[in-house]
Amino acid sequence: MKELFSIGPIHIYFFGIMIAVAIIMGTLFAIKQGEKVGISEDIILNLVIIVVISGVIGARLFYILFYNLTFYLNNPSEIIKINEGGLSIHGGIFSAILVGYIYCSKSKISFLKLADIIAMALPLAQGIGRVGCDVFGKPMTNVMIWGINYNGQVLHPAQVYEFILDYILFIILWKRSYKKKFQGELFLIYLIAFSIIRGIVEFFRINPGIGGPFSISHLLSLGLIIIGLIAYKLIFSKSKEKVDIFREDEIKLSNLIFYLIVLILISTIIFYLVQG
Repeated sequence: MKELFSIGPIHIYFFGIMIAVAIIMGTLFAIKQGEKVGISEDIILNLVIIVVISGVIGARLFYILFYNLTFYLNNPSEIIKINEGGLSIHGGIFSAILVGYIYCSKSKISFLKLADIIAMALPLAQGIGRVGCDVFGKPMTNVMIWGINYNGQVLHPAQVYEFILDYILFIILWKRSYKKKFQGELFLIYLIAFSIIRGIVEFFRINPGIGGPFSISHLLSLGLIIIGLIAYKLIFSKSKEKVDIFREDEIKLSNLIFYLIVLILISTIIFYLVQG
């Protein structure tokens, strides 16, 4: 990981800074959106804490199980060394959903209502977090000006591809929040769309393959897409829960596009300044 500076034995890494910024920005956005539908700040903060913790644990477990099980069985002491990398976003999503559902059930809160709020903030947070990631993509066959020179090779900046797509999804969900058809729709759109994003970006990354250009990550993404589509159909057909819509506060599309451009420009500049 890219070290920004150190204070004695304390090392400050770029990835850690961006993860912290991502959590803060995502939480602030979720709190603001939650206020519109009567979800308190405390509920959002509690959920963020358990989602972050469970997400990291789930991401690590999925990586161990699906990407490098033999290595970790032979080297169990390496399991806790998450600072050296090795997290699966699919595992993070799965565990966060599971723990979030349990939290909502115990707290007597509508899971789908709360999931819609968190789903809007997630791609924003994930995009910001990706800015600090230094797991680059495959070597470029045809070198482009946006490639990253790393250890003598020009690589695809897969992080850039992903945070651009994440921000686009963030804007789409924000816009859709004013026209959603049922509680949970934003959450399911996120689940399907983000899985597609990961599938696209995966073509530019190096991960254990399952045949041809496809990797384990493609298989996991496909599984989430299928689950999302089935859940969308079932919940839409059975949904009777009232949908809270606040059209009077609807943000103009031109403003959303402006926010998108600003997010992409700032993130790209920061990425290339630090990683380039």
